Amino acid sequence: MVTVTTVLKAVSLFVAEVINSVTDWFQTKPEWANLKILQDTELKTTEGGEAKTLWEKSGAVVMVVRRPG
Repeated sequence: MVTVTTVLKAVSLFVAEVINSVTDWFQTKPEWANLKILQDTELKTTEGGEAKTLWEKSGAVVMVVRRPG
């Protein structure tokens, strides 16, 4: 016989999955960064310098982080 806790687990997992799938409809899909977008982006370093000159001189790896807003 199925216990009450097993039924509650199954129902709560189902509700959580439904909520997750519904909220996915409202999220925008991320776009893959390509070279054109990265070249036109204003790059900043954590120290406040220009990352673009660092990229041009030494070929440094640049991590791009998009913040919401």
